[in-house]
Formats: sequence, C-alpha cells, structure tokens
Amino acid sequence: MVTIGKSIDVQMELAAEELRLLQAYPDEELISIIREVGFRCDLCARCCTREFNDHVFLLEQDLKVIRETDPGVIEPAPYYELCDQHGNFYVSGYALKIQDDGSCIFLNEKRCRIYEQRPLICRLYPYMLHLEADEDGNVGWRQISGLDLHGCYHNEISDEECEAIAREVRSYEEAFLHQKLEFFKAARKYFQKHGLKHVQSVYDREMRKINKGGQAKVFVFCNGGFEERMARE
Repeated sequence: MVTIGKSIDVQMELAAEELRLLQAYPDEELISIIREVGFRCDLCARCCTREFNDHVFLLEQDLKVIRETDPGVIEPAPYYELCDQHGNFYVSGYALKIQDDGSCIFLNEKRCRIYEQRPLICRLYPYMLHLEADEDGNVGWRQISGLDLHGCYHNEISDEECEAIAREVRSYEEAFLHQKLEFFKAARKYFQKHGLKHVQSVYDREMRKINKGGQAKVFVFCNGGFEERMARE
C-alpha cells in the first residue's frame, strides 16, 4: 500500500502491519482466485507499458541481474517515500526505465529482450497480493491486475501450478515489504545521524518542480545503504 506523505515511524508501522496481515492471508483463498482467473498471456505486451502497470519495481535480487545485463536501464522508483528539509528525496528501490512511447526499456516489437532474466514481478503478472485503496478510499486486498483488459482468462490451470504461483506471489510480496522495512530502518538511522527530518511541505514543493521538468536529488536504498541519483536521468 502506498504510504507517501507520512513520517518514517508511521510508514514503518503500516508496512509491518501489512506484512503481518499478508502472512495471515489464507493460501487457499489466493489459490482459488488464481484457479478461477485462469490467466494465459496472449503476447499483446500491454502489461509492459506504463499505461497498464505504471512501473516495474526491482527487488534487490532483480537489481543485481539487471545491472549485470545493462546498468543504464534503471532509475529511482517513483513515489518517493521521504523528503528531507533540504529537498532531497529518499526511495526504497530502483525501477526499470521506460521508452518514450511509455513501454518498458526492454520491450522490442512486443517481445521482452531479457525474458529469461526478467524481474520477478514480471514473472508473476497479473497476480499480486497487497493492500490497496479503491476510488472511495476503502482499503482491501488486490490479487489481480488488469482483469479482463488483456490476456486470456478462464483457462484450466493445474492444482500444482496454482499452488506454485501462489507461493511465488507471497514470496515476492513478503520480499517487497521486507525491503521497504529495511529502507525505513536505514532512513531513520541516516536521518538521525545527519540531523534530517521528513517535511511534507518540502516534499510537495519539490514534487511540483519535478513535475514541471525540474531536477532533485534522490537517495535510492540499495544493499543496506543509499546511492545518490537524480530524479530525471
């Protein structure tokens, strides 16, 4: 669940609570949803575009593979969690860059150039398991992305495949939340060491500048520390 705009401690508490709820989520329910949806890819490549999926967040295990493939294709993930009083942003990881047409940097003629090494979130698509607010602000579990908008549905999937997908989805979502928690722990330590604090008014001001084409420093969480990058690279 996106929690930008809140203090470090509050965001940590929310991430920890979501992790606890995730771990308590019944396997049988997720398996049942996967079986009912019965998704099969039809090679339309819509899932590889910003229009459908916004961005591809990289877990640290994904980042290692991508950097070995092409270190120039990553950028700070959007939706920075924190901003200090000096206008520097902080974010919990990297994302893949996109092309000018809004498609993934690795998409070429509707095919992935790194299909065998693609990030875990791409392997799991369209399945997920995280808390998300709807248009009315009601928070609930979301398990499927882009339902009935692309791909083929209601295909028969074996029990073994459904169970394997469910395990991988849970593994990804837990790893994502663990990475976020480690980010907040590192940020809190870094802020305390350097006399920094999250200031929402500064966050809002600097984001307005970025949205108008401006620049800002972004400290990206990686391997337990922070790498300095720019918002627009």
